[in-house]
Amino acid sequence: MNMQSQLSFEEFRREVLNDYRLACISREVSLLGRREVLTGKAKFGIFGDGKEVAQIAMSKYFKPGDFRSGYYRDQTWAFATGVANVEQFFSQLYADPDLENDPFSAGRQMNSHFATPNIDADGNWLPLTAQKNTAADMAPTAGQMPRALGLAFASKLFREVPELEGLTHLSHQGNEVCFATIGDASTSEGHFWETVNAAGVLQVPLCIFVWDDGYGISVPRKLQTTKGSISAALEGFRKGEETNGLEIYNVKGWDYAGLCEAFEEGIRKARETHVPVLFHVEEITQPQGHSTSGSHERYKSKDRLAWEKEFDCNTKMRHWLVDNVLADEGSLQEIEAEAKVLAHEGRKRAWEKYIAPIRNQVQELAGICRQIIEEGRADVEFVQQTIQELTANREPLRRDVLKSAAHILFRHPRDFSPAINELQLFYDNQLITEKENYNTLLYATGANSALNVPEVPAQYTDDAPVINGYEVLNKYFDQLFHNNPLVFAFGEDVGKIGDVNQGFAGLQAIHGKTRIADTGIRELTIMGQGIGMALRGLRPIAEIQYLDYLLYGLQPLSDDVASLQYRTRGTQFCPIIVRTRGHRLEGIWHSGSPMGMIINSLRGFYVCVPRNMVQAAGMYNTLLSAHEPAIVIESLNGYRLKEKMPVNIGEFTVPMGVPEILHEGTDITIVSYGSTLRVIEEALQTLAGLGVSCELIDVQTLLPFDTGHSILESLKKTNRILFVDEDVPGGGSAYMFQQVMEQQGGYRWLDVAPRTLSAQAHRPAYGSDGDYFSKPNAEDVVKVVMDMIRE
Repeated sequence: MNMQSQLSFEEFRREVLNDYRLACISREVSLLGRREVLTGKAKFGIFGDGKEVAQIAMSKYFKPGDFRSGYYRDQTWAFATGVANVEQFFSQLYADPDLENDPFSAGRQMNSHFATPNIDADGNWLPLTAQKNTAADMAPTAGQMPRALGLAFASKLFREVPELEGLTHLSHQGNEVCFATIGDASTSEGHFWETVNAAGVLQVPLCIFVWDDGYGISVPRKLQTTKGSISAALEGFRKGEETNGLEIYNVKGWDYAGLCEAFEEGIRKARETHVPVLFHVEEITQPQGHSTSGSHERYKSKDRLAWEKEFDCNTKMRHWLVDNVLADEGSLQEIEAEAKVLAHEGRKRAWEKYIAPIRNQVQELAGICRQIIEEGRADVEFVQQTIQELTANREPLRRDVLKSAAHILFRHPRDFSPAINELQLFYDNQLITEKENYNTLLYATGANSALNVPEVPAQYTDDAPVINGYEVLNKYFDQLFHNNPLVFAFGEDVGKIGDVNQGFAGLQAIHGKTRIADTGIRELTIMGQGIGMALRGLRPIAEIQYLDYLLYGLQPLSDDVASLQYRTRGTQFCPIIVRTRGHRLEGIWHSGSPMGMIINSLRGFYVCVPRNMVQAAGMYNTLLSAHEPAIVIESLNGYRLKEKMPVNIGEFTVPMGVPEILHEGTDITIVSYGSTLRVIEEALQTLAGLGVSCELIDVQTLLPFDTGHSILESLKKTNRILFVDEDVPGGGSAYMFQQVMEQQGGYRWLDVAPRTLSAQAHRPAYGSDGDYFSKPNAEDVVKVVMDMIRE
């Protein structure tokens, strides 16, 4: 070889040996991790052994600006890209609550759940194109797929929308690829199929890597997938010369050279042409089985286990290195020995960082207990036994420390002695610390919080036009899209006809088909489309046509978005706005009001329930000034009601969590929201004629709910309260009841028993009569109020 060729060969040789070294390190991490679980140091473990070589090959083509939307077996990819290191992996396995040690979740997620920050504490987007990005992992199978569509779709928008060209910190002309990883068994989920179909229609740079180890836990592939092969089943999706669709590659998980070649070609094609690609990575093995919760020897035959040993990717790569004279036996043994040392050292450092502060807590508590014993006034024998048991525990948990302190305090009243008082102070301070560790950041703080958006009241001229509610929204959205190039709206019938209630009527012709777009009937991936776009710095308004159909898209909103800020300890944000409409129409699936379901499954969201369209516009303004997810539920029967048009429609804001008093009164407080308020207002006319003075309060938002306790102040005046909504019994009305009675202590101000008035337990019947007898009507309100007045 000439000198240049020799240098090139040496460079190649170093790279493949480094790859083998990394594969060995990751394998050792998996082996060590399983041992840590089985010995009790970690709670549960799930590892990426058997996928090392494929993930190393994949990582070679993952560039700064790219995004990963994967699942919990991608540890080797994380090591190879620098997103994680061995020490951080073990810190997460131990559930270390220090964000410095576990920068992905601060101990709030199990191992191999990676995340990278996207917004800083000042509300500024980080330079995503300068870093390698991953959406925060979650455990629900195939749950990563819908948002993967949105992460890839954002590249399409960055490439095609001229107004986005200058945002180079978010995208380099849409050249970013989304890498989605999934286990073969999870391709049976509807999430996968809906995502693949949408990606084929939209033509976005999505690369899907299917790790196929032949099983879904214990269930073999033949019972999971048509034709026993996901690539064969998807053959009809393959892109033709004159059709859309996706490219499909079949590769072997142990074939290092073949993997690199296929991944390079397919990923380059996705990056340059925005054609989605699926890599079916077959003949993957699982040396340790599915997880630490069971043994794969229970369901795999001896022949299969023997095959897995022979075709282990690390073993095959080792043979390949020797066969191609890239390494000898001695150098490979040296690499393998080094990998063991590095993995053990990383584990040891992580454990010491995790256990040291707990041991310090134990020592501090032991010192206080010694003071209690020296005072001689307490139950000395009990204190001695408690602290002996705690100090004898070689691997104590934080809960062990607090339980020990609590049980001593239970036996001794406050102010029993100076040492007991010191113990109480220690206990209270530790509770504050652990609350910070485990119970914070469900919602954003500081500049990212919607609660900190300044209130700007709506302003009206004397001759303000009075127009239909849908026209208010139409004019608002027109201004919004002129002024904010980051905003996009999409959903079923949103584009050409301007949504079924005309909020976007005519606006697609003005602002273009990419900014106001139609989609297929696919609520799940409409939500995923919005989630991925929001993770990349855009401000999507993703539409669910009717509230009843939110169930189709609820899973990623609940499992992914609602928990995102919490499970990343405030380092990753997804400010998606879900627009929908509900309440009071006619028919079982067009008149639902499942607010109890929504507020309990979407903790972490803002749930906005505007009574009219001016109020809705103000809520959109508030939300777009922050970085938090929200759902805005417009009132279906309000689109053609007349409203005055504010002059500052694009600037005024409605504060979150601040109720509004619509009618002042002295005899009873009635609390509600949305369309039901109009029913109550009808009842108020009758009640006024009966001499009853009602204070009617619109909560405006259910999450957050009355942050200033203004409803309590009304109750102090009236001493009677009624909660009304259209949800089932025990739904939204019960939630409001609990918030005021328990959280605000409203029970102390009651003269009569509080009431809730809700819809019937069944779905609303069809027609106007069905609506009247299924949901609260004005006469129901009058009857309940009069009963309370007479009580």
